[in-house]
Amino acid sequence: MRRYYQMVLPLNIEMLIPEDDSVRLLSQILEGLNYDKLYMAYSSFGRKPAVEPKILFKILTYAYMNNIYASRKIENCCKRDINFMWLLQGNKAPDHSTISRFRKYYLPGAAEDLFCQLVKHLKEIEELNFENLFVDGTKIEANANRYTFVWKKAIAKNEEKMFVKIQTSIDKINEFYKTNFRVEKSTIMDDLEGILKYLYKKKEVENTKFVHGTGRRKPPVQKFIESVETFYNRQEKYNLCNNIFHGRNSYSKTDPDATFMHMKEDHMRNSQLKPGYNVQIGVEGEYVIAADIFDNRSDSGTLIPFLDGIRKNLGVRYKNIVADSGYESEENYTYIAGHGQNYYIKPNTYEKWKKRSFKSDISKRENMKYDPVKDEYTCHNGNQLKAAGKFLKKSQTGYRAEITVYECENCTGCIYKSKCTRALRNRKIYVSKKFINERRLSYRNIKTEKGIRLRVNRSIQVEGAFGVLKENYNFKRFLTRGKRNVRTEFILLCFGYDVNKLHNKIQNGRCGQTLHKLKTA
Repeated sequence: MRRYYQMVLPLNIEMLIPEDDSVRLLSQILEGLNYDKLYMAYSSFGRKPAVEPKILFKILTYAYMNNIYASRKIENCCKRDINFMWLLQGNKAPDHSTISRFRKYYLPGAAEDLFCQLVKHLKEIEELNFENLFVDGTKIEANANRYTFVWKKAIAKNEEKMFVKIQTSIDKINEFYKTNFRVEKSTIMDDLEGILKYLYKKKEVENTKFVHGTGRRKPPVQKFIESVETFYNRQEKYNLCNNIFHGRNSYSKTDPDATFMHMKEDHMRNSQLKPGYNVQIGVEGEYVIAADIFDNRSDSGTLIPFLDGIRKNLGVRYKNIVADSGYESEENYTYIAGHGQNYYIKPNTYEKWKKRSFKSDISKRENMKYDPVKDEYTCHNGNQLKAAGKFLKKSQTGYRAEITVYECENCTGCIYKSKCTRALRNRKIYVSKKFINERRLSYRNIKTEKGIRLRVNRSIQVEGAFGVLKENYNFKRFLTRGKRNVRTEFILLCFGYDVNKLHNKIQNGRCGQTLHKLKTA
């Protein structure tokens, strides 16, 4: 029996995709970008890429728009999903290894440039006005083993113990060979290398043969060489660890760029530290306009490099910087004011100021009367705290703040001393006048009608963006390793988020709205 099959012509995929589908908007935006930096990552010699880099970037961005991050899943989508097929434009579906190599080796050098082009496009269509920048950060777990930690304190402790052993070993060498070798901490590697050269010469002169195995007595020169080589190798390892720390207190062996931090999502429910990255984003008009990765455990030290990156990449300087209390510091205040920008940063003690317990605490500087003419504070008992001296306090970034020390005239016999201070002698307070003035200005800014609206929008826009990225997009752990690859991965996520946000605004008729209005009862 003969079977007959009907010939099926190739279907026109274009007809199967709705006109208002987000994939069409993505393709339209990406077609208008300049891909010169991306193509520069490829060699001009050899065979051409199996899939054009621009098409691969479209595929990867659309995957991140739809919460698809693994390269194997993206490969399957290219074979089965009609939207991915439409983006491929008739090309063969790329292999998962092709997608992985593109994301790891070729895209990092061009990802930020392409993202900046997207942000400038949003400015051109009047979705952004580069006026109000809402900044916030979160910690996302790294793709690293949770138990491969290296601690700076442990390395320093072991290094100090080894240095004592080195001195003992060198004393034995000096006593045996009547030499005067010395090992200093600053030149420990060179000193150990010089001692090794001397010992190897002694071995040649004495024609000593090294022995190994049980039951054999090692000659003295062999013992000395083995011990010094052990010290040399261990010190080499410690130096490598110290270079990796680079101002941090920890790192992971499986991802040395990751730092151990406290995460909100704790797998053991006991506040255990996990390797992660501090992710910072800047949002305006509900769009992520900048993203960066830091290894700082706190947000305070990330604000200045983050703002510098925005000015460098986008060539703009925002009028108003809005952030929460985690970014408050004298250095940040000074930087923002020095660039002619306004800051709306909630003071670190803003919530405490509202409490009755804080207002009744006589030990707090805020509850003492201050005379600006005499430059002195008056405590609850009526005694004056006068300026007793000044000193400069240096931060981790090198910023120097001037601290004024105020000391009470006489706390002896004061009936309020137990509530005021634990010091055995007179009460002292340490005050940075510049910081107090800048904090007062920031507090005044956030209490204005404009400041209240900006603070509400910061909670809605930037915290809302993190809520969507981590919960709706289910992005709670990086797939790649290394700061460079992690940054590329997160920029891709923000790229997809912005395109989805633009598509959503177009569908709901909300284009051009950069701030939410305050709701009144």
